[in-house]
Amino acid sequence: MINRVVITGRLSRDPELRKTQSGLSVCSFQLAVDRPKLKGQDEAVTDWISCQAWRQAADYICNYAKKGALLAVDGRLQTHSYDNASGQKVHVTEVVCERVEIQRQASMHGSGKPQYGSTTSANTASRSTTYAYGSSGFANPEYQDPFADDYGPGPALNISSDDLPF
Repeated sequence: MINRVVITGRLSRDPELRKTQSGLSVCSFQLAVDRPKLKGQDEAVTDWISCQAWRQAADYICNYAKKGALLAVDGRLQTHSYDNASGQKVHVTEVVCERVEIQRQASMHGSGKPQYGSTTSANTASRSTTYAYGSSGFANPEYQDPFADDYGPGPALNISSDDLPF
């Protein structure tokens, strides 16, 4: 059986952090995800996807992601139900995040090198930080990309045609 969800969307509001009785962090947030436009459709249809992250990923999201931030989520669907105050049964479907990336924007300024931070510039390049859940817990958020260019983390990868075997 397969239960896997991969989505990218924008936070519809600031994420909410709570603690369980045992002290575990849990973060609830909602992503706005546009469906592809169909032929003849004027506007995209937006789905509002409820998500939940746990432990260090929850703390990370709540500390660094705010309304409007672009997030990439890899996880699984989970459903549950409860009776609301009026006695009606409410069914909930949400994504339980196993991996979350906050997509950071870098804008190009006069120097020709990107400057990192929030921006609404039309000329942007994406950078991300990842929290991935593994058997030993969450990975270090300082992901080192070995193929990053001179503007980001990691060493520069300079290849000339003399380096290629063909």
